[in-house]
Amino acid sequence: MNPARSTILSRLRDAGAHPVSSNNHSYSPWQTDSDEERQQRFVEAMIASHAEVISTKVELLESTLTEVVATKQLKRIAIGKDGEFIHEIQQASGQNDVISFDQDIREWKHELFEQVDAGITHCLAGIADTGTLVLWPSTDEPRTLSLIPPTHVALLKRSTLSNNFAELIRQQAWHIGMPTNAILVSGPSKTADIQQTLAYGAHGPKELIVILIEDR
Repeated sequence: MNPARSTILSRLRDAGAHPVSSNNHSYSPWQTDSDEERQQRFVEAMIASHAEVISTKVELLESTLTEVVATKQLKRIAIGKDGEFIHEIQQASGQNDVISFDQDIREWKHELFEQVDAGITHCLAGIADTGTLVLWPSTDEPRTLSLIPPTHVALLKRSTLSNNFAELIRQQAWHIGMPTNAILVSGPSKTADIQQTLAYGAHGPKELIVILIEDR
């Protein structure tokens, strides 16, 4: 056995560690029956994580997106091939240089990493407790679309907000059809690995804009 490994295992044995009973521990996930409280919890958690949340109605989605694109000066935008609000996305982005994710990434990898200002995606759901977006990437909206551009604009329907992660999995019956890849997003990309200094955009979007669509 490796001497270093032997030393570590010896110290662990000599420490006299013993398992702690879990009988006195309980987990009570946050929950509410109020749509307003659920939305408030989600928005507050998102803002606390340095995300921007904009509420709008379904019929105003296109104009809201258009305003976001103009205000944030998003000149080159990557979008998916399909989705519930793809028409609104296309119309709002129409005056700009729009790249649809309908080609092999190897053919436009440089553009995506170096020249695209934002990626716009749909969201499967939101988790109010932690202020989290749930994305299920597909061929219509690949994972790269929300991970590479410096700004991620996420479209989330209010009706898809769940109280907590366990409730979401149960409500949507994830055990029946799990995706090959699920992404949980709680704010912009951030890290404090370097000298314990918090930095945004180190390994993903540095800006997250959530458009919360009041669909009920």
